[in-house]
This record gives sequence, C-alpha cells and structure tokens, in this order.
Amino acid sequence: MAKYRRGRINDAVAAEAAVIVRDIKDPRLDGVMITVTGADVTPDLKYAKIFYSVMGEFDQKELSRGLRSAASFVRSRLAQSLNLRQTPEITFVYDESVERGAHISELLHSVASDLHDDNEDGDE
Repeated sequence: MAKYRRGRINDAVAAEAAVIVRDIKDPRLDGVMITVTGADVTPDLKYAKIFYSVMGEFDQKELSRGLRSAASFVRSRLAQSLNLRQTPEITFVYDESVERGAHISELLHSVASDLHDDNEDGDE
C-alpha cells in the first residue's frame, strides 16, 4: 500500500514542480526551457529529488546554481499547493536520459541509412 501512495506523491510533486519552475525568475534560467521529468520523494517525506532536462544551449554550472538557489522558492510553493505532513527539501538533478535517447535514435537512423545504402549498392 505504501508504494502506491509514494508513487502518487512522486507524480504530484513532479507535476506541481513543473508548473512552479516556469515561475522562477532567475537571470541564470532566462531563455532556457526546463522540463521536469520526474521526482523521487523519500518514504519519510523529508527529501525530494526533482529530475529535469533542458532544451537548447545552456551552461550547466550556471543552470544548476540557479535551480539550487530557487529550491527554497519551489519548496514553499509546493507547501502551498500540496497537502503533505512535511514538505520535502528539494534537490534538482539533471536527467541525461533525454539526451541519451536522442543520441541512440541518431545512431539507429545512421545504421538504418547505411543498411539501406548497402542494399541499393548490392542490387546494381
């Protein structure tokens, strides 16, 4: 039973954090599209990792500093919107899975085009 509750809490924190991140007014985050990909809240609700990915050109150090400084803002907004006994301390973690997926997709497309080219050469 507890796993289902924790899953719902993770989903709620991720969904709400995605909305809150859009309201962050930090010059280090200007012009960067941040997408919250998930959240992992500890069972005691004291800590939460919020996973994010970024579109476009960005400086990873500046971006992580901006999100780290905005963590208290995100936590206070989560406390207002979610009805939890405790509001977890927020840690932002960069999620590389989107980049890895795009890279794998590119590799697969290049292999497929190479195979297609080889088949055309063999037909002649």
